[in-house]
Amino acid sequence: MTQIIRDMLEISRCGVQYRSDKLAPLGLKSTHASYLTEICANPGISQDKLARIICINKSNVARQVAVLEEDGFVRREPSAADKRVMELYPTEKTLQILPQISNILMCWENCITADLTEEEKELISSLLGKMSRRASCYMEDR
Repeated sequence: MTQIIRDMLEISRCGVQYRSDKLAPLGLKSTHASYLTEICANPGISQDKLARIICINKSNVARQVAVLEEDGFVRREPSAADKRVMELYPTEKTLQILPQISNILMCWENCITADLTEEEKELISSLLGKMSRRASCYMEDR
């Protein structure tokens, strides 16, 4: 395993633990932040499109959305265009805590980039963006 992959995995694992610790008082798990931020940014998004955007398989998305629905964070509605498609909407409960979720995510980013200059932050953002696009292409092509 290369050092780049090792470092990315370590940052990811630490980020999961950070989100778990910070989101637990809100009744959320670490993975829920990405679900809720996308649903809030795209009300009415289909479960399938959400799965593609956050690069999680459809069955895991369906399970986690069911948990979020049961806990009152999202609601699912059949699409008017295709009743087989479930559209996802944030609830008022989610809209009220969205600023806290955003703050938790921003605090983690600030924590791991605290020793970087603004130029270094811009460079790493650009490079990670390129890597992310390549990873997304893999997911789309398989």
